[in-house]
Amino acid sequence: MAKAYWIARVDVKDPERYKDYVSTAKPAFEQYGAKFLARGGAFEVLEGQARARNVVIEFPSMEAAMQCYNSDAYQAARAIRITVADAEMLVVEGHDD
Repeated sequence: MAKAYWIARVDVKDPERYKDYVSTAKPAFEQYGAKFLARGGAFEVLEGQARARNVVIEFPSMEAAMQCYNSDAYQAARAIRITVADAEMLVVEGHDD
């Protein structure tokens, strides 16, 4: 089964409240086996527009990634995030060799 990845590009408008998003989302990430591969580190823009924070989260499967996003725990965190940050997020299925 192929893994899946959340890819998020984020501009945080309120860093203090964003911490509330992170702590509220943590139980959902733990429940669905999320592993952070990139979390706001240094980056170089190669093409297009960038956002200040870039995050890549690995999940064991597309099903787990979608269940995490749709879970009550993550939706509570999302309700915070949308008030304190602008973001694009997507989920992509990985390549299974």
